[in-house]
Amino acid sequence: MNVLYEEEGGFKVGAVLAQAPASFQVESPHGKRSKVKAAQVLLSFERPPGAELLAAAGAFAGELDTDFLWQCGPDGEFGFQDLAREYVGREPTPAESAGVLMKLHAAPMYFYRRGRGRFQKAPEATLKLALAGAEKKKRLLESIAQWAAQLQRFECPPEVARLRDELLYAPDRNKPETKALEQACAASGLAAPQLFERCGLLPSAHDYHLNRFLHEIFPAGTGYPAHEAPAMPAGLPLAEVRAFSLDDSGTTEIDDAFSVARVSEDEWRIGVHIAAPALHFAPGSALDAIARERLSTAYLPDRKYTMLPGDAVAACSLDAGEERAAVSLYLTVSAADGTVRGHHTRLERLRVAANLRHQDCAALNEGFESGAPCGLPFEDELRQLWRVALALEARRGRPSVPAHAVDYSFRVEDGRVAIEARRRGAPLDKLVAELMILANSTWGELLAERDVAAIYRAQAVGKVRLSVHPEAHEGLGVACYAWLTSPLRRYVDLLNQWQLAAAVQGRKAPLARSSEALLTAMRAYELTAARLDEHQRALEQFWCLRWLQQESVAEAEAVVLRENLVRFERLPLVTRVPSLPGLEAGTRVRVSIDGVDLLERTVACTWRATLPPAAAPAALDEAPGSGA
Repeated sequence: MNVLYEEEGGFKVGAVLAQAPASFQVESPHGKRSKVKAAQVLLSFERPPGAELLAAAGAFAGELDTDFLWQCGPDGEFGFQDLAREYVGREPTPAESAGVLMKLHAAPMYFYRRGRGRFQKAPEATLKLALAGAEKKKRLLESIAQWAAQLQRFECPPEVARLRDELLYAPDRNKPETKALEQACAASGLAAPQLFERCGLLPSAHDYHLNRFLHEIFPAGTGYPAHEAPAMPAGLPLAEVRAFSLDDSGTTEIDDAFSVARVSEDEWRIGVHIAAPALHFAPGSALDAIARERLSTAYLPDRKYTMLPGDAVAACSLDAGEERAAVSLYLTVSAADGTVRGHHTRLERLRVAANLRHQDCAALNEGFESGAPCGLPFEDELRQLWRVALALEARRGRPSVPAHAVDYSFRVEDGRVAIEARRRGAPLDKLVAELMILANSTWGELLAERDVAAIYRAQAVGKVRLSVHPEAHEGLGVACYAWLTSPLRRYVDLLNQWQLAAAVQGRKAPLARSSEALLTAMRAYELTAARLDEHQRALEQFWCLRWLQQESVAEAEAVVLRENLVRFERLPLVTRVPSLPGLEAGTRVRVSIDGVDLLERTVACTWRATLPPAAAPAALDEAPGSGA
C-alpha cells in the first residue's frame, strides 16, 4: 500500500512498510524511510507507484480550471475527494483525487483550508475582491519590470522622475518606484545617484548634496511662516559707551560687541555687549516658534540658513550706526595686571560705532606682541582687550583655543571655490574667545546663584554635554558655563537669555528647571547640531574634492592619522590610501590623485613617497595652491 501525506506544506508519497494505530512506517521513492503520523495521511492507494502518482496528479491538476472547480464546489465545507467525485462524475482514481487536492491547495483565494484535506469555497464577493487585488498586483509587477528596464537604458519614466528626491534621500521600499529603482541599480551596478545622473536628472553633484541637506533639515522648505517684525522694547536706557564689534567678513548676525573706557588711574571698564532678541519677542511668540523649530543657524561652505528670519536679524543684529537692545556685562578691570575686580549686568540700548572685520585687523595679530602701531580703528581698545584676555587665560589655566587648531573658510564664486586656512589661536581670535568664555561663565554663575533654570555646557573626563544643572567645564577651567553669547544663531542661547533677562529684572523666569520646554529644547538642539555638523562636513568634503578637480591637482601632501587613513595638508579632507605602507601617525607622505567622484564624495589616492617632517608650520593665511 502507498500513502499520500502532507509534510512541511507540501505533498509526499511513500510505500507503507509497517502500520501502527496512529502512524505509518514509509519508504519514499528515493529510499528514505520515515515515520508518518496517521493524521498526516490524506490518501491511501495501491496503484500506481508513488512517483507515478505525483506525476499523473500534477498533469491532471494542470488541466483543471480553478474558476470552474470553484463553481462545482458545494457551499459548505467539503473534502477534496468529494469534489473530485463531483467533478469527474464517478469514483475518481487516486491520481484524479490527488490532482484535485493539489489544485485546491494551490488556490487559496478560491478555497479556504478547513483542516487536512478539507476546504470551503470563498464567498463570491470576497473572491472578486481578491482577484481584483491579484490583477492589480500583476499589473504593478509588470510596471515595475517596465520601469526597471527603462532605467537600465538610462531613460527615467515620469512616475519615477517625480519622486526623485524621495528616492534619493528617503526611499520607501514599499513603493513600486523604489522597487524598480533597486532592480535597475542591481542590474546596472550603479548607485541611485549615479543612475539618475546618467538619466539626466541630476544637474550637478553639488545640487545632489545640497538637496540632501534641504530634504532632511527643511522638508517644508526654507521659507519662514508669517510673523510680526520685532520692535525695539520700550524703557531701555541708552548705553554711554563707544562700542565696536569684531567678526569675520561674512558674518551678518552680529551677536556681540565690546567697549573700553578708563575710569581711573588703575581701573578700566570693559563692556561685553550681546544682542538681545529676548527683549524683542517673548517665549510662545511666532518668532519663538520659528527659532524653536530651526534651533540653530545652518552653515554650509557656500551659504547659510539663519535661525531667525531676515527682518528679525536686521532688527536685533548689532549693526553699526543703529540702536539695538543689548544685554551688557560690565567688568571692572585692573589697569596693572588685567584681572577682573567686579562686574554687573545691564539691559540697555546700544549704539555700535563700527563693525570691524578680522581680515581688516589682521596686522594686529603681530602688532599686539611687537607693540608696533598699526594705525587701525579702535587699535588702543583692542590692545587693552588683548591684555585682559591674556590675564583671563592665565587665571583659568586653560587655552581658549586648542594648540595648532586650524579653521578653513570656503568662498564660492561663479562655480569656483577658494579654500583659505587660518591657524586658530591668533591674538584676535583669543581676544574674542576669552571675553565670550568670561561672559558665559559669569552669567551662568549668576543664574545658578539665583536658582534660575538654564541650559549649561559641561565637560568631565573629556566628554562634553548639555545639562540643566550648573556643572564644571573642565576643558575651559570654569565652575559652570551657560551658552548666552549667540542668541541670534543658537536657540539654547536665546532661551538662556530669556532666563537671564528675567533674573536681571527681578521677574519670575519663563521656564523652570523641570520644564518640559527646557528639557525638550536641550535634547532637540543636541540632535539638530549633530545633523547640521554632519551636513556641513559633507559639503566641505565635496568642495575640497571640487577644488582638487578645479586646480587639476595630480599629487598632494598628507599626514598619516592611523593605519591607511591620511589627512591632506592645507585641506580639511581625510581619506584612505590602501597602498600606504605601515607608517606611524604624524608621518608626512605624498600621494597621487587618481580619481575624484563628486557624487560619492570619494577620492582615490596612491602612496608615492614618505616625506621628512615639516621644518615649520606652513603659512596658512592664503588659499592653497595647485600643489596642495
